[in-house]
Amino acid sequence: MSIDLKQLKYFLAVAEEKSFSRAAERLHISQPPLSQQIMKLESELGVRLFARTTRTFELTVAGKALMNEAADLLAKMRMTIDTIRQIDRGEVGRLRVGIVGSAMWGPIPSLLEEFQTKFPRVTWTIHELGPTVQYEALRAKQIDVGFWREPKLNDDDLRHDNLRQELCFRENVCVAVNEHHPLAKNTAIELLDIAHEPMLSLTLDKSAFPRYLVQCCINAGFEPVIFQEASEPQTLLAMVGAGLGVTLVPETTSRIGWPGVVFLPIKTNPPSANLYISYTTLDDAPVVRAFLNILNPPGA
Repeated sequence: MSIDLKQLKYFLAVAEEKSFSRAAERLHISQPPLSQQIMKLESELGVRLFARTTRTFELTVAGKALMNEAADLLAKMRMTIDTIRQIDRGEVGRLRVGIVGSAMWGPIPSLLEEFQTKFPRVTWTIHELGPTVQYEALRAKQIDVGFWREPKLNDDDLRHDNLRQELCFRENVCVAVNEHHPLAKNTAIELLDIAHEPMLSLTLDKSAFPRYLVQCCINAGFEPVIFQEASEPQTLLAMVGAGLGVTLVPETTSRIGWPGVVFLPIKTNPPSANLYISYTTLDDAPVVRAFLNILNPPGA
């Protein structure tokens, strides 16, 4: 049996118009090929779909049944085609976003808000992971995009694992000190000004970012004395607020207005806290493409 959607479309037009001539006009075709398609459909099905006399034109019982089924089938096909097109435009689907925690104090929330507004039918989830875990999650296709900070990953490693990395937001590091600390009265300081201060740091063995900050201190002329390590930036700020030391954090961290903490810009060669986005190059996932277009609009 060989029945195509065009035959069903033609049949439905004749059934609804109750006239071959009106159906042909509606379909923008001549009547003979329309009649041939209906006869071919009846032959394929082995049933009569229309009871024709010189005065009447009615659907048979089989024709009435096919009319209902054909209408449903064509409607479902239109919905399927529409959904497929929406998927191809990235308007439907799922996006799994890996982030480092401090990124949520920066531009990521507004980025996600814009994405949700423009693509309301896309379901997205946030996965707070360190850069190393994100890297492995991208390779294993457990997340679709990942956000992490400096230092920038090696491009050769990324290419080997079919990943791409792009700079998406530029940002510097600042110094967080207790509001009663002598440095707090300054509008900006040098990195060397905290050389003798007890340093509070993110856990050094879990991320390259805190190790990068230690190296920046060494490059500035001193090796910081790490007093305490913590897994979360807010834990560091709580300790700063208690007067237990100073810490280096991305400048956007100051947006949270932590009690008892003053955030000071670094005057000369401030360490970078640039945010990078990474994603796989193997799939041209429409949802990822749509998300990247929010970051970098075409023609921008």
